[in-house]
Amino acid sequence: MPAVTVSDLLVLPRTNRIDRSISTSRSVSSITNAPKGHEGEGFPVRRAFHGVDLAYLDPFIHMDQMGEVNYAPGEPKGTPWHPHRGFETVTYMIDGTFVHNDSTGGGGIIQNGATQWMTAGAGILHIERPPESLVVSGGLFHGIQLWVNLPARSKWTPPGYQNLESDKVKLVTTPDGGALIRIVAGEIDGYAGPGSTMTPINFVHATLEPNSMVELNWPSNFNALVYVLSGQGFVGSDKASIKTGNLSVLGRGDHITLYGDERNAPDKLELLILGGQPIKESVAWHGPFVMNTRSELQEAFDDFQSGKMGRIPSSYQH
Repeated sequence: MPAVTVSDLLVLPRTNRIDRSISTSRSVSSITNAPKGHEGEGFPVRRAFHGVDLAYLDPFIHMDQMGEVNYAPGEPKGTPWHPHRGFETVTYMIDGTFVHNDSTGGGGIIQNGATQWMTAGAGILHIERPPESLVVSGGLFHGIQLWVNLPARSKWTPPGYQNLESDKVKLVTTPDGGALIRIVAGEIDGYAGPGSTMTPINFVHATLEPNSMVELNWPSNFNALVYVLSGQGFVGSDKASIKTGNLSVLGRGDHITLYGDERNAPDKLELLILGGQPIKESVAWHGPFVMNTRSELQEAFDDFQSGKMGRIPSSYQH
């Protein structure tokens, strides 16, 4: 981990230094630990948002860390066909390969640092699975699937995709070159990621060297979440200890402070840093549908059953 990196951080553009006389570092409101489970046909996940009230996650709904696992030959697994409505799925493959197909005839490969941003909108059926070559050979599988809510006005938008290849991710470093910052979506100090979001968010993957400190300007109207993919370190103005599988919810402020732990050497601290402008609408969520009311949820199930979200292509029916 991870697939997208550079050999010399000092060649990258740098984030701004924080003026602490006018900028407030966010403190930690809570730290939770992601329980392990299985998804789809049985691939291992960590439920990153488990136990956290949706009010603190808004506009995010759900996030799984998929793997990190080294599959033996014959072991790689995916998902069966399933529907979505009312939100966006963000599938970020840190290492490994997933193949996607859907009921509109779309599809593609997500691999090694690439991201697929699927706007389910009014409804779609899709499937994600490892390619046959990976099933035969086995190999490394590690990624993230994040669900981003859509406001009521956008829930009925037609389904759509953004395929964000790994070479499009914006790479920057800190003023002292102590961390690699990958901006997948949103903006840090004028450096923008390739993702176009219907709900304003930041999606950042950071790698911190041991004993480093990172300060990132963060919109004061965004919430802020820090999830530890691997390693250990510290977060917030109160320098709270964090480790693999921890999710930190941060309070109000103008910037985020992160620390790599020298005890983690020679390994680095891998973090996802997420934030967005809260939608502040009612959420009715069950399974693969995220709507505003219970009646809209029932309508989603009815539409799925009647085929209004599309049908599985005949080439996949056996």
